[in-house]
Amino acid sequence: MTVTLSTRGQLVIPSEIRRRRRLKAGTQVECVDTGSAIILVPLPKDPFVAAHGSLHGVLSAADVVAARREERRHGHAARPAHAR
Repeated sequence: MTVTLSTRGQLVIPSEIRRRRRLKAGTQVECVDTGSAIILVPLPKDPFVAAHGSLHGVLSAADVVAARREERRHGHAARPAHAR
């Protein structure tokens, strides 16, 4: 879809895209300049809720603490149990 930049630097996102992406008035959008394109990325209202679960599979704080305890106990670097 083609849109036209206004004299004030504004773009209108077509209604079909706004509906599909659930964009409402006041939604913040990040503009990313890749060098060859400009990408518009809608920002979540609550970034903490949006990030929930994004680190699935990454070591938990408990895993790191347990590994450090093992290191101290045995005097060498220990790998977390699930990484062995």
